[in-house]
Formats: sequence, structure tokens, C-alpha cells
Amino acid sequence: MSETPVNGPLHGLKVLDLSRILAGPTCTQLLGDMGADVIKIENPRTGGDDTRAWGPPYVEMADGSDSDISAYFICANRNKRSVSVDISTPEGQQVIRDLAADADVLIENFKPGSLAKYGLDYASLKDDLPGLVYCSISGYGQTGPNASKPGYDLMAQGYGGIMSLTGEPEGEPMKVGVGIADVMCGMYATTGILAALRHRDATGEGQQIDIALVDSQIAWLINEGVNYRVSGELPKRRGNGHPNIVPYKTCAASDGHVILAVGNDTQFQRFMTWLGLGEHASDPRYATNPARLENRDTLYAMIEPELAKIPMAEIISGLEAIKVPVGPVNTLDQVMESDQVAARNMAPGLPSDDAADGVIPVLGNPLNFSATPVTYRRAPPRFGADTDAVLAELKRKM
Repeated sequence: MSETPVNGPLHGLKVLDLSRILAGPTCTQLLGDMGADVIKIENPRTGGDDTRAWGPPYVEMADGSDSDISAYFICANRNKRSVSVDISTPEGQQVIRDLAADADVLIENFKPGSLAKYGLDYASLKDDLPGLVYCSISGYGQTGPNASKPGYDLMAQGYGGIMSLTGEPEGEPMKVGVGIADVMCGMYATTGILAALRHRDATGEGQQIDIALVDSQIAWLINEGVNYRVSGELPKRRGNGHPNIVPYKTCAASDGHVILAVGNDTQFQRFMTWLGLGEHASDPRYATNPARLENRDTLYAMIEPELAKIPMAEIISGLEAIKVPVGPVNTLDQVMESDQVAARNMAPGLPSDDAADGVIPVLGNPLNFSATPVTYRRAPPRFGADTDAVLAELKRKM
């Protein structure tokens, strides 16, 4: 299988990836999409990244062997080379030090302090590698009373407050449907790494980036977090409703659900007229958004029965025609098969000699550069597939 040529904005950057599961791999996959050479270190004593076994579903292997490429592993591990190294051994530790000396970035998500016993923590490497950007991801950060506690996405969502905001008003606190604390932590880590690289390129000075799942989750509480800090009032779960805008929620149609997003008073007047309730648009209880916030329950009790009589397609076409924001609630088959996804290349397939059908399906990268596009060069690798090649490259450089 030939490799796609690289001209991405990070072409020439080398990343040593000691992370696993989702937050770190999300970060390094994004760096890889933008052209970085990502070397993924995997533990031979455990069979590699835990998510290799987080299936089904798995990709069926061309050689008929048991698959170590689960759908979960696929989601964050393209554009990487897998190298099997046991860092608990002196030989493995030296391999990591040699690879780090050849890298621009090292990223890890071990429990704080764990890498010190192997001489692979930032304090042990920084003097010999002063230009290295070293990113440490953990549950609660390298400092603070919870630093020693393990961190998982669900725990971060619980500790950081997002679950208290999510779910139906009378229901239980609810996590987001995917590991969003991990994913957003990976996004923040990517931003931090790029900023640290700019500083390194300007001064020659590397540094450590300390980023935590819980810190990241608190940061993206955004308006609800600041609402609480300004008012001192705990927010209530509102299902799919918005805390600051009404009407703004998921509403039942006669054959499904639509998203109604009336963002200002003028849109509200047009919406109410279209729905046949125009006489209520100027009612002081509903004429302004602050008034609608105070009277959201009575307003929804008025509009939702009317919307429930109308098919989804009619609601969407009718409101789009009068420039009132509206949209469907799609299932994943509708998403992946849509013309929009095809036009934006958000569901590509990567050629793979390992896969029985020769292709591994992935989700697209949303970044679109006009001069240095992202590339999908390497399908998610089998465990240790690139060990010999990477170590041979390293030996030639030494």
C-alpha cells in the first residue's frame, strides 16, 4: 500500500506518543492528520492500547487472525506507527529516551509520578532535551489534592459538573453520549502543544504542559458555568432546552423530532405567525426573550402540540423559508448517508492491507486548509506493526 504524500502544516514534526485510550490519542491523531510523524508506543505485556480490545465491532482481518483493530481503536489512531516497547525494562527505557531525543513532542497520560521510576518523566528528560515539548494528560492534573486519583471520562463528567446539567428535569444526571471530556481534553492538549512549539521555535526552550480531564471539562461549562458564578444559582437540567434562549429545544413533529432554535424576537414573531399563533407574538409574556425565559413552560405548552401535528419535512421547509433556524434530529445512518457528509468528506475510508475488504472506515477531520490540507496517510495499525522499521530508522540516526 503506497502512502499519501504529506504537505500538511506539521510536516516534519515528530511526535512520540506514550498515551492510550482516548484523550491523548485524539490529540496525536489530530497532529498526525496535519502531517506530523506520530510514533505510538504500545506495551507488549498488555497487547497494546486498551481500546484495541474494546469491541465488538472489530475490523475483519485479511489473514483470518483475531482482530486487534476495534472500532473504538480506529476512532483515534490513524496516521500513526505502532511500536512495541516495554518501558518497565532498562532496554525499553533507553529506546524511549532515544526516540524522545529525535522527537519534537512527547505526550503521555500516565498517573502523575508514574514515569519517574523509569526516568521518563519531564524532570528526568528536560536537561538532556531542553527543546522537548512534553505534554502530560491526567485525570486531575499534576498538582492538587486529587492528583493521585485515576481519571476516566465518566468520572470527569461527574466531578466537573456537566452531568448535573444534562438530562431531563426530573430524570437522573446524564453523561454525554460519547467520551466528550476525553475528546475536549485532547483538543485543548493539541492547542497547548502548538503554542508551546511556537515558543520553542522562537526561543529554543521546551516545556511541560500539564492538562487534566477535569480542568478541561470545567473550562467548557462555558455559559452555564459563568451563569452560576455570576448569579450564585445552581442551574437546572432542562433536557434539550437552552438555559438562556426560548424557544430553543428539540420538539416532536408528527413523524420524528426537529430542533427549533429561535434566536431573537424578530424570528419569534415570524415563527409564531407561521405556526398560526401570531396573536401571541406580541403578548408581554412572550414578546421578548427575557419574558419567554420566565414563561417557558406556558409557551412550550402552547407551541408543542401544534408542532406535533406537522411532519418533520414540512416544519423544516416552512421555517427555513422564513429564515427561522430549524433542523432535523438525524440518526447515524442518516448522517453518514447525507449529501452534506459526502460533500465535506466526513466519512472517508482508508486503504488497509490488514482489513479483509481492504478498507478501514473512519470519521473525517473537520479542518480544511486551503494550502496544506489534512491527509489520511495511514490506517490504524496493528499492534507493533512498525517496531522494526522505526527502530531501524533510529539506529541509522545514532
